[in-house]
This record gives sequence, C-alpha cells and structure tokens, in this order.
Amino acid sequence: MNWWVHAAWEQGGAVYLLSWIFWVLFSISMHELAHGWAALWEGDTTPRDLNRLTANPLVQMGQTSLIVFAVVGIAWGMMPVRPDRFRHGRLGEAIVAFAGPMMNLVLGFISLTLLGLLSAFADTSIEWVQSVNLFLFVGGFLNVILFVLNMLPIPPLDGSRIIAAASNEARAFYTMPRAQMAGFALLLLVFFFGAADFLFTGSQDAAIWWSSLVARLAGGVPAS
Repeated sequence: MNWWVHAAWEQGGAVYLLSWIFWVLFSISMHELAHGWAALWEGDTTPRDLNRLTANPLVQMGQTSLIVFAVVGIAWGMMPVRPDRFRHGRLGEAIVAFAGPMMNLVLGFISLTLLGLLSAFADTSIEWVQSVNLFLFVGGFLNVILFVLNMLPIPPLDGSRIIAAASNEARAFYTMPRAQMAGFALLLLVFFFGAADFLFTGSQDAAIWWSSLVARLAGGVPAS
C-alpha cells in the first residue's frame, strides 16, 4: 500500500498534493471555528475563554490529529463548547452542530463557483490556470466530502448531535458509553466496504457538475 502522500503525488503531482494538504488543514480548522462562532452566538463563551477562536490548525486539530494526518492522511478537529450555556437549548445544540458542516458547504460552493468562472473566462491551456483550477477543484470536492461525512448520524459526527437535539430517544442512545465506540466501529466498517471510494467519486462528480454548470451559465451557453 502506497503512503497517501506518494499516491497523491502520483495522481496530480505537487499541485494536487499541496492543494490537498492546504484544504484539509484549512477546511477542518474553519469547520471547528464555525462551531465556535455559533456557540459564541448562542451565549457560550467557552471557545473564546479557551482561545480557540482561531484558524490555526495546531489549535483546532491538535498535535495528535496532525501527526495522524501526516502518517495516514486522516485528520479531525475539536471545538470545546458548553451546551448548557446555549440560549436556545436544544435548538442551540443543533445550530452549533450544523455550523461546522455548513461552513464546509459554503467553502465548497465558493471554490467550485470560482472554478466555474475561471473555466469560463480564462485560457485553460495556460499552466498557472490549470494549477489554480486544480487547487479550486480539490477544495471544492474535499469540502463536499466533509459536509456529507459530518452529516452522517453516527457519533461522534455532527449529524448525530443534530438528531440528538431533536429526539429524546436518540439523545439517550447517543449518550450511552458504547454508542461512541460503536460509532467509530461503524465508520471503519462502512469505509472498509468501499464507502470511502463512493464518497470520493460522488463528491468529485458533484464538483464537476456544479463548476461546469457555472461555467456554462457564465459563458452564455444554456445549461443542459
């Protein structure tokens, strides 16, 4: 099995590899920062009290996550919050939980829209344009992956927190000690059976569809 860095280099060279590293660090950090902003808006000052309102990957992801990312290409982040301080109670919990995936959706939308506009108005035969296109494409489909992944109703992902905020039965289930372990096991099992490839390919297809639609609309060509 190739080291993920080597595999990324073979797939798209230095531009692809550097784009992937940048977008993983930036997107996860912004995801966690969005949780912090939402918590602050809900009346919880914990992120600010702990100096977590920063896009610094070392703060938002931590040393362990960064080391694991360097070794196997998988990373995560964590934003400490106090749900008991949220002014809207369970609704606040759902808002704070959804803020992270929503940030990824926004980042993906911006990246792929810019990609579509660049494709419509720039000469794609120019090397620097190709590099920027690849950079935006990686940012777009990676953030689509992060949005979909985090919306899964599997603990400790954000989707489980949203459901727990809406359902007493789900909250009781997710707070069971075995639920977190079962969640991790389920994630590993799902991805072991090819879900990772499906999510990766599906997000790329979605990225191509949206950026192509933007390019056609920007270029005055009717979208099919």
